[in-house]
Amino acid sequence: MRKITTVIVMLILLVSCKEEVIQKPDQLVEKDVMVNVMVDLSILEAIKYQNPASLDTFKINPRDFIYKKYKIDSLQFAKSNVYYASDYEDYKLMFEQIVQRLDAKKKSADSLVNLEKKKKNPILSKKKNPALLAKDTTKVD
Repeated sequence: MRKITTVIVMLILLVSCKEEVIQKPDQLVEKDVMVNVMVDLSILEAIKYQNPASLDTFKINPRDFIYKKYKIDSLQFAKSNVYYASDYEDYKLMFEQIVQRLDAKKKSADSLVNLEKKKKNPILSKKKNPALLAKDTTKVD
């Protein structure tokens, strides 16, 4: 009888410890939207530190811009962030998504920059491709 009572008490303790550490906020930002917000915030913060004049010229505050874009407020964002951060594994997956999306955007931006460079300076593209350079030098008029 004593063993059964001990097992029941242990089960009750285990079940009662399974409570969520942080309660779900009333206005929780959806996980997909939260990832979008964090991606956009990362990009705008990078712009802010790489080229501060660009945001200052237009008087853009990155956080205010994001809050307006996604129709959320700072408290809603903060509470949602704390809620998602309370589950480490899930939060880690969110950040992996963020990193993947930022890498994809970086590749896209790099390819656009390279395309613009080639348009502005066609000699650079010929230097990279010796076959094109050889064709141009063999023509004699």
